Amino acid sequence: MSPAAMQQRTILHTAFRREWLSRLLLVACIGCVLLAAHWAGALDPERYREMLPTLWTLATDAWPPDFERLPNWGKPLLDTLAMSVAGTAGGVLAALPLGALAARGLAPAPVRHLVMLLLNTVRSIPGLLWGIIFVASVGFGPLPGALALACHSAGMLGKFFAEIFEHVDRAPVDALRSQGVTILGVLRFGVLPQVLPRLVDVSLYRWEHNIRAATTLGVIGAGGLGLEIITAFHLFEYREALALIGVLLALVTVVNLLGAYIRRRFLDYTTA
Repeated sequence: MSPAAMQQRTILHTAFRREWLSRLLLVACIGCVLLAAHWAGALDPERYREMLPTLWTLATDAWPPDFERLPNWGKPLLDTLAMSVAGTAGGVLAALPLGALAARGLAPAPVRHLVMLLLNTVRSIPGLLWGIIFVASVGFGPLPGALALACHSAGMLGKFFAEIFEHVDRAPVDALRSQGVTILGVLRFGVLPQVLPRLVDVSLYRWEHNIRAATTLGVIGAGGLGLEIITAFHLFEYREALALIGVLLALVTVVNLLGAYIRRRFLDYTTA
């Protein structure tokens, strides 16, 4: 057999083996999904027998929404908004230096590994657990909610920021380093101008997420609209609960529109 024929046969054999490995991986993934669904009871039809009638009964009990106490919801609304803004800002301020130290090429390897371990630890703790910790530490109210959102946001944003920092153009960074510029100077003049639009984009998405997360923190005593919704459900005031959910949806919609406007304006400014 000629060398060319042997090389072609080797290429075909490699392609055939990769195709079968891809198929086996796909089958294994589907099997894992089905196993997880079975374990969770998602494949048991008996679990769904009363679902639709129950949801219909709950919907009829909650309609129409009751906005009678709307004037009293101003403070909970502001509490939720304040928690999301303060928590996001705190997370961004912590994630910027941590993300830079966790990025390849911007910090020594031992420092990078330690920071990555810290970020993994912080974001592996659910926001509700952070909320419980801070409620026990500083008491009830929006403060523990803001601190919980800041901690979880720092872990998530630090990971995203590190990945953004790793994809910068290395030429300006290496040029500044060759001139003896400190790491802070490299970040300020070589890295930040490249990554600032993406950092703002990710931070705004995190703020939108924290609006919804701040609501769930009401369960553990952080106040806000979440506490009002939970209280309404506990008192079987379904119409009031539906009205509160409507207020929450309106708040989330406004924040989404504001985030889209800021992203658009910031992108126009950076590309001008």
